[in-house]
Amino acid sequence: MSKIFILSLLVCLWLAPAARAQLTAAEMREKATAETKARAAAEEMQRQELVNLQGETVRAIQMNNTAFFRRVYSDDFVGTLPGGRILDKAALLSVLQSSSSSTKYTMFLATDIRIRIYENTAVVTCLWSSRGISEGHNFSRQSRVTTVYVYGQRGWLAVASQETQLPG
Repeated sequence: MSKIFILSLLVCLWLAPAARAQLTAAEMREKATAETKARAAAEEMQRQELVNLQGETVRAIQMNNTAFFRRVYSDDFVGTLPGGRILDKAALLSVLQSSSSSTKYTMFLATDIRIRIYENTAVVTCLWSSRGISEGHNFSRQSRVTTVYVYGQRGWLAVASQETQLPG
């Protein structure tokens, strides 16, 4: 009887590392799944932050809120307007301040927002639709806009943008 017990004990001891290895593999799969879910959640949070920045951008333009651009646009920002004019951050702020009396928006929306994230860089494209009065004339226009953001210590900062006005 004791031989059977010893033999059973030896078999259990021999199989124990294999059982631990299987458990470790299962734990590794569970850990990998948890890490994948955490990465997906973090990326979704970044995407939502970038969507919010697009909405805040059009509201800041509509309200001529230069404080927003000082905070969210990098010091080395470069933007291209629909007519091809290139603006740095200082020129953009100047344009916003000067247009505050001549342009009044009744509606300004960012829609069709698409985001691609590459490590600490994001490329955001969207459709801007606006209506209002500029220099006494009604306007209604749509533009395709691409903005490049870089993530750093201060969060997402816009480093470049391109606006292309659609015909019509």
